[in-house]
Amino acid sequence: MFDIPTPALVLVLASILDYLIGDPPQLLHPVQVMGWLISTFSHWVISQQKKFKRFWGIILSIALVVGCACLSWLLIKYVTLINPWLGIATETILLASCFAARSLKLAALEVIQPLKEGNLTLARSHLSKYVGRDTATLSEKEILRAVLETISENTTDGVTAPLFYAIVGAMIPSIGPVPLAMAYKAASTLDSMIGYRREPYTDLGWFSANLDDRLTWIPCRLTVFTLALISRKPLRVWRICQRDAHLDPSPNSGWSESVYAAILGVQLGGENRYQGVIVHKPFLGDPIYAITPDTVIQALNLTRLCFLTWLTIAVYFAR
Repeated sequence: MFDIPTPALVLVLASILDYLIGDPPQLLHPVQVMGWLISTFSHWVISQQKKFKRFWGIILSIALVVGCACLSWLLIKYVTLINPWLGIATETILLASCFAARSLKLAALEVIQPLKEGNLTLARSHLSKYVGRDTATLSEKEILRAVLETISENTTDGVTAPLFYAIVGAMIPSIGPVPLAMAYKAASTLDSMIGYRREPYTDLGWFSANLDDRLTWIPCRLTVFTLALISRKPLRVWRICQRDAHLDPSPNSGWSESVYAAILGVQLGGENRYQGVIVHKPFLGDPIYAITPDTVIQALNLTRLCFLTWLTIAVYFAR
C-alpha cells in the first residue's frame, strides 16, 4: 500500500505542472468560468438602480470567493473518496491553474522577441493583449517599461500571492492548498474585471477592489522582503521601496514595482495613455540603467527565484 502524498507534494507537483504546461488554451480554465459568472452577473447589476450596485457588488464578491473555495474543497473530497490518487491529481491540476508563472513568462517573451527583431508593430500588437494602456504609438523604450511593469505587478497577483494562500491552506490538514488559493484567484479575477474607479464599476467593484487589496497586502510585503534578500542588497532595496512605494495610489502595486526597479537599477512609471487620456504614473526607482530585453529576463528570473524560495521553505517545514 502506497503512502498518500502530503499537501507539500501537491505544491511541488502543481508548481512543476505550471512550469511545464502553464494554461493550455484548448482547455477550460477555472478563471474563464469565474470570468463568465462575473460578466453575467455584472451586466444584470449595471442595469439596476445605482443605490443597489454596491450591495450587489458585495454579494457577488462574497459568493464567488467563498463559493470557489467551498466547491474546490468538495470536489477534491469527493474525488478522493473515489480514488485517493485521483484526488491528488485533481488537487494538483486545480492548484496549478492558480499559478501564472509560465503564462507571465510567455507573455513577456512574446513581446520582447519582436523587439529583438526590430518589429515594433508586432511588439505593440502583442503588448496590447496584456496591458490596459494604449500601445499603438509606443516606442521601444516604452514597450520595455510596460513589460517590466507588468511582470513586477503580476508577480504578486499571479505567482506569489496564490502560492502564499496555497501554503497557508497546506498547513491546515482539513483544508489543503487548493481552496484558499482558489479563493484568492476569485478575488483577483473580480478586481481585474470590475475593480475600477470609474463608471459603471465605481460602486459595483468597490468591495472587490478593497478585498483584493487586503488579501494581497501580506504576500506583497513578503515578496518584497524575499526579493530584497535575494538581491543581496536588502537595505538599499528596502530604502528605495520605502521612499517610492507610497507614491502609487495602490497599496500593493507601488511596492511590487518599486522592488523590481530598485534591484534592477531602473526607473518605472511615467506617462501612460488610456483610451486617449494621458495618465501620469509616479516614478519608482532610480534611472541608473536603461531597460533592455535582458532586464526583462532578469525580472523573470527574480520572480522564479522568489517562487522557488517560498516553495522550498514550505516543503521543508511540511516534512
